[in-house]
Amino acid sequence: MFFIVKFYIVRTIRLVLNTYFFRSLGLFFLMDIVFSKEIKKHKKAGYPILALESTILAHGMPFPENYAFAKRVEKNCRKKGVAPATIAVINGRFHVGLNQMELKRVCQSKNILKLSKRDLPFALSEKQSGATTVSATIWIAYKAGLLVFSTGGIGGVHRVLDNNLDISQDLVSLSETPVITVSSGAKSILDLPKTVESLEALGIPVVGYKTSFFPAFYTSSSGIKVPNTIKTAKQASLLFLNHLKVGLKSSLLIVNPIPKKKEIPKEEIDILVNDSLSKAIENNIKGKDLTPFLLKKIVQKTDGRSLSANIALAESNIDVGAKIARQLYKRDNLSSNTFRNIV
Repeated sequence: MFFIVKFYIVRTIRLVLNTYFFRSLGLFFLMDIVFSKEIKKHKKAGYPILALESTILAHGMPFPENYAFAKRVEKNCRKKGVAPATIAVINGRFHVGLNQMELKRVCQSKNILKLSKRDLPFALSEKQSGATTVSATIWIAYKAGLLVFSTGGIGGVHRVLDNNLDISQDLVSLSETPVITVSSGAKSILDLPKTVESLEALGIPVVGYKTSFFPAFYTSSSGIKVPNTIKTAKQASLLFLNHLKVGLKSSLLIVNPIPKKKEIPKEEIDILVNDSLSKAIENNIKGKDLTPFLLKKIVQKTDGRSLSANIALAESNIDVGAKIARQLYKRDNLSSNTFRNIV
């Protein structure tokens, strides 16, 4: 009788300890995620998947250019054997991978909200529909068991910091979400030196992909050097596995510059950003409305050249992300971990 009681006591203690352990990692509760048929197939078979954000579609590009872009990059991913997992919130449910109807809704609807990580519980409670920013996308991707994410540019420290403490949630989310993030640095509308300093302060490793300088979104170089450089997708995948082996919980930020033929000179962009920023201040536009406002103004002032540049850099980042995903999924044995969301 004593041994039976002892067995159940030990077993109960272990269960309690495991519960606290997983709660401390934020992994105890699995998200209710709607996976598309394509993503389900790839997850079950262990095939590569690339996470993509939806804010770039709903709030970064106009319709129908955004829809054409989305279909094109998803097709290019599939050609490489990689499933594109565009992430969005639809009617209060987290979708990983969208069908054509859902994708078009995100691109075309005027009522799609812009959702950062902190907004997700409210979207769930209110059954809202929204496009996910970098911070929300990488969190949902991580909870869904996806390891690689591509975007245009991350958010960061805004140029009006002296008057208004406007710092993107992307930075904090990158510091606490272990996925590979591929971007063309941070958006040109930001204070890039302060953004790079913040990345360092938050312990987010920044690695140049075939570059020694931090990209400036529309411009290939900000003039700010990055400490480490890689040349291949294989190097990126091995580096990330070592990143996890040493127990780091941040993202690995891989910065890939815009193709040279599509870049806009830094001097030109700085003038446009400062002018657009003045307009934003005049109209009291701030917070999550500021970035879409500035990007739209710059598109107007460049007669669409900045939109073309935005599309080119995003396509390049998705291409790099797909290559990294292929390499990583050859080596990854993480998919069986208990905290990975099962299909």
